Amino acid sequence: MTRPRELGLPLPGKPGQHNAITDVPGVEVGYRTLVAGDAVRTGVTAILPRGRAAADVPCAAGWFSLNGNGEMTGTSWLSETGSLRLPVLITNTHAVGPCHRGAIDWVIREKPALAEQWLLPVVAETWDGYLNDINGPHVRPEDAIAAIDAARSGPIAEGSVGGGTGMNCYGFKGGSGSSSRVVEYGPDSYTVGVFVQANFGSRRELTVCGVPVGDALAEDNPLEDSDWRTPPGAGSVIVVVGTDAPLLPHQCTSLARRVPLGLARTGTTGSHFSGDIFLAFSTGNPGALTSGFPDGEPGYERLEVIPWNRMDAFFEAVVHAVEEAVLNALFAAGTMVGRAGHRSPALPVSRLLGLVT
Repeated sequence: MTRPRELGLPLPGKPGQHNAITDVPGVEVGYRTLVAGDAVRTGVTAILPRGRAAADVPCAAGWFSLNGNGEMTGTSWLSETGSLRLPVLITNTHAVGPCHRGAIDWVIREKPALAEQWLLPVVAETWDGYLNDINGPHVRPEDAIAAIDAARSGPIAEGSVGGGTGMNCYGFKGGSGSSSRVVEYGPDSYTVGVFVQANFGSRRELTVCGVPVGDALAEDNPLEDSDWRTPPGAGSVIVVVGTDAPLLPHQCTSLARRVPLGLARTGTTGSHFSGDIFLAFSTGNPGALTSGFPDGEPGYERLEVIPWNRMDAFFEAVVHAVEEAVLNALFAAGTMVGRAGHRSPALPVSRLLGLVT
C-alpha cells in the first residue's frame, strides 16, 4: 500500500530513510502474525532498541500514561532506574503473560549470563477482541520468541501485522504503523522514530492533516452501527518512541508526554475506554545506566546529554512522527473479517484524498 506522504498529504517534517523507527541506528523490529480459521487474528510485535546482539545493553528510558485502561509491564522499574533493556513486546490484552514468558525464554537462550539476574520485560497490549478470539490460547511464548528472532532493521511492514493484526482505528482497520523525523543539532544529526499499535478513536473524530473527515466517511461503520457492546473510541494505543540523541531518562519521559499531541492531531480526544500508554528510549550513551549487580570497584558513569533548553526540536519530531505513524497504519491495513463474522473496513483512501488534497 502506498503511504500517505507518497500520495501527497502535507505531512510536516523531514523523515529518515525508511520513515520508520528503524531509522534510529541499531533499532530492529520483528513480527509474528497469527491468522487462522475464522477467529484467530492476532500476533506479537518485538522492538529491540539496540538490536538482538546488544539486547543486554541498557538505554535511558521513560514512560507516560494518558489513560491507564491498559497494561505495560516493567514500568515500575523504568520509573525507579530510568533504564531499559531487553526486547519490548506488543500484543493483545490477554496475551501479555505468554509474551512475558517468551521474552524471558529468549534471554535464557541468547543471553544466559543476563538471565542470572532478575528480568522485568516490557510487554504492552491493546484489545483485539472484536476480530480475534482473544480468550483463546493462540499466542504462546514461542510466538514472542519468533517475533524477536525476526527483528530486523530497514523498512518494516505496516497495517495488519504482528500485534496490530486484529486492531481497529477510528472505526476502520488499524494496526501497526511507524514514522521517523531527522533533527539537525548543530553539526550533528539525530533521528526520532516512533512505532504505534493503533486501536483507538471513534469514526466521527478522525482528522487528517487538520481536516475533520470522520463525518464525511461515516457510512460502513460496523464497529459502531451494530449492537456491538464496546463504546465508540474504545480499544487502546501503544506508542514506542526511540532516538539516538543522548538524553537523560526524564527527558525520555518528556518525549513520551508529547505523544498525545501527535495522536490528537488525528482527532482523538482520549476515551476512558482506551488504554493509552507510551514508552520512549534513547540509545545514546551506550554502557551507562547499568542496573545489575555491582561488579569490581566502585566507579562513576558519565553521560553526554542534550540540554533541556534545546529539546523543543525533539518534541516537535515526536508529535509529527506520531501523527504520520497513525496514518501509515490506517493506509496500510486492508478490510478484515474475523471472529463471529465481524468485519473491519479499510480506510477508503481515494475518498479521503478527495477530502484533504
